[in-house]
Amino acid sequence: MSPGPIAILVDGAYFLKRLPRLVAPKHCDTPLDIVNSLRIMCRNHVTSLRHIPNAERKTWHQHVYRIFYYDAVPYAGKAHHPILNRQIDYQKSDIAAHRNAIFELLREQRKLALRLGKISRDSDWSIASKWTKTALKSRQWVDALNALPSAEDLGTAEATLTLSPSQVRELTQLRDFWAHLDPRAVDEGFKQKGVDMRIGVDIASITLKKQASTIVLVSGDSDFVPAAKLARREGMEFILDPLWQSVNKDLFEHMDGLQSGLKRPTKPYPGTTTPATEGK
Repeated sequence: MSPGPIAILVDGAYFLKRLPRLVAPKHCDTPLDIVNSLRIMCRNHVTSLRHIPNAERKTWHQHVYRIFYYDAVPYAGKAHHPILNRQIDYQKSDIAAHRNAIFELLREQRKLALRLGKISRDSDWSIASKWTKTALKSRQWVDALNALPSAEDLGTAEATLTLSPSQVRELTQLRDFWAHLDPRAVDEGFKQKGVDMRIGVDIASITLKKQASTIVLVSGDSDFVPAAKLARREGMEFILDPLWQSVNKDLFEHMDGLQSGLKRPTKPYPGTTTPATEGK
């Protein structure tokens, strides 16, 4: 008896984040390049799992139940950027246009189902975590201002501030830090909603309805451990593709195999022209 069909589930935000590290820029520059890379990845998984010879690679779709691609509709609101000091219309941003173009191409693909959650803004602007420590350290640079009189003592009189060379240096550092703060140092408060839930529900549904015999999950998120455990208990072969990212031990323990549909580059490709990922 030949093995049953394969279901491939792709965490879209994770895929877009990892892809520029695994392929040359010419394979992820445009939405069409990205979609082509996605299909190559899926084809490689199928031909590897079903041992399809090169002469029959064109028939790989016959072994696929469905390819599921999960992402979130770009945020459609507006906000005033605290560093750039201008309003941003996210619906008209390059990120939104790029992501929507990918969605349109995916809708045209054979045996592919697009599962979309949404992006919500749960909080106001905040300094991104990687900048927080530096921002807090800047407090020590304002010690030079302790020589100033309080507002009550000052009244309407003028104050003269005499600074030592070290205090001048500290205030200069403070000025330069805030003057040159990268606009990306602040976080908009975006959160992806409904994506992980859709992945978990589809894993359970495919498993319990026996619509496939193998599930390939392209992700690195350990939140899917309960769904993976269910699939394996019901006899499903569960393969994980973290796209050459290190795997959380919790997730590694509950899968039947680890493989990647894209080759590991000899060295990471520097940078990317792909717009940054929203919400994740």
